Amino acid sequence: MAQPLASTELTGLQKAIRWHPPSYDIRVDEVPIPRILHPDDAIVKVKLAALCGSDLHIYRGHGGVNAVHICGHEFIGEVVALGSSFVEEVNGRPALYSQLKVGHKIVSPFTSNCGECSVCRLGYTARCPEGFLFGSPALDGGQAQYVRVPKAGGTLFNLSEPSTWSSNMSKTERETALSKLSDSSLLVLADILPTGVFAALQTINHPKVQPVLTGRPWPLCFSPGIEGETLSVLQEDRVFTAAIIGLGPVGVCAAISLLDAVSTRSIPFRIIAIDPNESRRTKMQAVYDTIDESGKKGGDFAVLSIDDAKVKAKEWTHGVGCTAVLEVVGNPSALSLAYDLVRPFGVITSVGVHGEPPLPFNGREVYGKNVSLDFGRCPARAMFPPAFDLLVKRQDIFGGVGEASSLIDSIVSFDEAAASYSSFDKGEVGKVIFDPWK
Repeated sequence: MAQPLASTELTGLQKAIRWHPPSYDIRVDEVPIPRILHPDDAIVKVKLAALCGSDLHIYRGHGGVNAVHICGHEFIGEVVALGSSFVEEVNGRPALYSQLKVGHKIVSPFTSNCGECSVCRLGYTARCPEGFLFGSPALDGGQAQYVRVPKAGGTLFNLSEPSTWSSNMSKTERETALSKLSDSSLLVLADILPTGVFAALQTINHPKVQPVLTGRPWPLCFSPGIEGETLSVLQEDRVFTAAIIGLGPVGVCAAISLLDAVSTRSIPFRIIAIDPNESRRTKMQAVYDTIDESGKKGGDFAVLSIDDAKVKAKEWTHGVGCTAVLEVVGNPSALSLAYDLVRPFGVITSVGVHGEPPLPFNGREVYGKNVSLDFGRCPARAMFPPAFDLLVKRQDIFGGVGEASSLIDSIVSFDEAAASYSSFDKGEVGKVIFDPWK
């Protein structure tokens, strides 16, 4: 009979960053250390937790939330307790139920998911019927010293056993890479880097982008063996033109991901990175300047304000509009700008978290441009493998802390939680990471 893996639960109190209604109220409270509530649970000792732009929706009181809860959905840590489902041999369930052990190092996607239902099997893990968002009233978050992870065997990524997840690298190459990656670097795998990769891949693989990539007009771009009416697709028609709206941490990750996708596939491109905040534009430019030629070759890249971006898009596309627009903000004004910039038969990929306000365009407008709208949450667990590979490749950006081109600005203690939320909300700082033990 399979034996449960060794596990010892902790008792007592822990420090945790909690949001208090109605808005803008962040406190560091002492609360009970979480306990195993279900056989599929794991308890993780948090080594680092991050502040994300999505946290600001609740912080500002815009998330439709009115309950005190522990914040944060990005964390990395060590397993300290496991439920009884974790045994030496498990059949018919995710392999992690037999592979994960106390003491293993993990990183968690920002949502839990079972890994066993049809939704998860198809890769849509962010919408698992049994999943919850960390850092919400439904599931306390990771900005604490300890966090409970439900459905842990389907949710977590085991950094102590790299053979348990797929990669373009061999197991030995993964082990070597992991030995060189800092915890602060690995932490971006919880949300922002998978989301950036997701936005880029959703865009570059969209059906409406294929005529540009293949050089064959619609719909022959889907049928390479079929010849139709001869239309002259010029080289200028095959330049992939994109705009990225919002240059917070996720927007920067989306830009890096899109640059990597077009440069490695030798796709001619022109990309406009847009933000009204000058400090974010400065960060994006520093990141672009730091990326070596292999990660950005084959095209043009401009970092611009909103007004300047509109002018540049008209210039680069002769007034037609961008092939695609990545919207990484999550508000009506950003979507309106995306609609203005996209070409007829273009695509808008939105990964920003949208709240209650209605979409800023009507059926007549989207019909009139044949615009495809792609919305929603990144399935972070499914996106982990390509995100990990890009993380290793782009350590020039993801490896440092506090440098001009570093994605991560600082690592601070919980004592600076309230100030960090306030500064991040005002756009005064970029990516901030909390050390619960500092």
